[in-house]
Amino acid sequence: MWVQMTVNTVLFESRNNSYIVVLKDDTGKKLLPIWIGASEGNSIALAMSNVKASRPLTHDLIVSIFDRLEVEIARVVISDLIENTFYASLYLLHNNKEFHIDSRPSDAIAIAIRIGAPVFVEEDVIAKQDSSMIDTWMKNLGESGGGTEYNA
Repeated sequence: MWVQMTVNTVLFESRNNSYIVVLKDDTGKKLLPIWIGASEGNSIALAMSNVKASRPLTHDLIVSIFDRLEVEIARVVISDLIENTFYASLYLLHNNKEFHIDSRPSDAIAIAIRIGAPVFVEEDVIAKQDSSMIDTWMKNLGESGGGTEYNA
C-alpha cells in the first residue's frame, strides 16, 4: 500500500556537502529522509523556491520533453529500500496507457515537484526506516546547525 507524502524540506548538510530531501505524510507523523546528490538537491531546492534558471536544467528539460510528447506524469512511487539505497518509479500516461520508468528518487522528486505530481511511498519503505535513527539524526542536525534549509 502507498502513503502519499510531500516534500517537507530540503536540507543542505555542509558536513558532508550533500542534500537531504525530507518527505512527510499528511498527518506529519511519518517522515522519510533521503540523502541525495548535490545537483539533484540543488534542482529540487530551486524548484521549491520557484527560481528559474537562465537555461533549462536537466529536470526542466525532461518536463518539457514530456509536455511536448503529451506524456503525463501521473505519480512518483518510492518503492523499495535495499542496503540504504532507495528505488523509485515515474508512472507515466501516454495515449491512454500507463507505464512506469525506473528512476532515482531524487530525479523523480525533482520532476514531480515541477509539475505538482503526487509522490507516494510504499509502507514497507517507511517501515524499514529506524525511527530512533531518524530522531537521532534530526537532533544531531539541529545541534550542528545543519546548514541551509529549503521549505515547501
